[in-house]
Amino acid sequence: MRQKRTNDLGNDPVPSLLFRLAVPAVTAQLVNALYNIVDRMYIGHMPGTGKLALTGLTVCFPVLMFISALSALVGMGGGSRAAIRIGEGKMDLANEILGNCTLLLVLISVAVTAVFMPIQEPMLLLFGATENTIGYATDYMTIYLWGTVFVQLALGLNNFITTQGFSTTSMLTVVLGAITNIVLDPIFIFGLDMGVRGAALATIIAQAVSAVWVVCFLLGKKTKLKIQARFLRLRAKILLPVAAIGVSPFIMQSTESLVMIALNSNLKMYGGELKDVYVGAMGIGSSIMQVLTMPFMGLAQGAQPIIGFNYGAGKLSRVKHAFKLLFISSVTLSVLGWAAVQLFPGAFIAIFNDEQDLVTAATWALHVYMGCMFMLGIQFSCQNTFVALGQAKISLFLALLRKIILLIPLAYLLPLIITGNQVFAVYLAEPVADFLAAAATGLMFLYKFPRILKRREAELSQQGQ
Repeated sequence: MRQKRTNDLGNDPVPSLLFRLAVPAVTAQLVNALYNIVDRMYIGHMPGTGKLALTGLTVCFPVLMFISALSALVGMGGGSRAAIRIGEGKMDLANEILGNCTLLLVLISVAVTAVFMPIQEPMLLLFGATENTIGYATDYMTIYLWGTVFVQLALGLNNFITTQGFSTTSMLTVVLGAITNIVLDPIFIFGLDMGVRGAALATIIAQAVSAVWVVCFLLGKKTKLKIQARFLRLRAKILLPVAAIGVSPFIMQSTESLVMIALNSNLKMYGGELKDVYVGAMGIGSSIMQVLTMPFMGLAQGAQPIIGFNYGAGKLSRVKHAFKLLFISSVTLSVLGWAAVQLFPGAFIAIFNDEQDLVTAATWALHVYMGCMFMLGIQFSCQNTFVALGQAKISLFLALLRKIILLIPLAYLLPLIITGNQVFAVYLAEPVADFLAAAATGLMFLYKFPRILKRREAELSQQGQ
């Protein structure tokens, strides 16, 4: 590996190393958000039907999030394990991890398409679709499901590029797909008059471009981690440790699906005549939240190979330095994102739709829904550091805490308590859960992090003897 070009994870200064890895990763995350954001922007401004079409796309979010979460289960879990093995100098084992994960991603995509395709209509109705929006939802979902294999390979395998320090290459994976999507969306949606089906087709073609790019790179000469036919098999010995680590980011993303189901179904229940408007407003809020949290994910991706490699190599001072920079940067970005939404909600909403009833609902909803976003920097930086250190049980608990243990129950309980404004109560569940989860994660990290490093020091001392 040409380290000065691809970054020397064990020796380059940590601040500049994190900057070089995080900037492309943050860029990639923000550009990745454009896949769905651009779709929503164009669909929301379709003449006459934009508001209902946007709501129809909103109820597809749980499925899209779940598909992305499956790629994170394999890709982030495999990438984290591979980074540690590279740090230990065990390249054959790292390549075996890549091969196993590649085959698993393909098999998962086949299973997802086969399972979801025949049940999509009743599933989307359960997720919050109504008779007014179900047609738009199924039009989008049908095409998207046929392209699941491209989504899995593009998102999942890109982690194996990032984990080697090829940050610019991993960024280009996303940029190429996003540019393709941005170019094709208006052509298919408006030029060919395909509506939401055009948006789905543009997204799948874009993901196919990204998938081809990733696979070609991992078959090429520049990469140390290489897809090899001899490792394209499923071995429990390899995949169980991958799943143990990947289950945390999987739960972080897949629980977004459950959250959206809970929130949308409750808004449908309590929203009365404006139920489609409130579900649409939730779609706008979740879109904005997705964009503003992408930098945290990018920072975590940039820091993960540094932390994982140096933890494996026994350079624990560099682990601490990388986490400190990750924490400060994440908290700063979360505070800035929170302030921007609270001060200028209208500027964000106008990106998606300008119909007055939806704008009015989304404006007050954003103030509530993102009320504690300033705490998320703590949650993301600490939880993803646990992932990078291979702490499967802790990261799993923290992934469950925010969404499963707190947010989903609150989404059902608060409307029973705040009976005077039950729609407000549904939106309130998010900031309450964000605050409690971030506080708990920060306290747990303060307790566990020094003990994890101390245990690693003891292991290194025994190996030295």
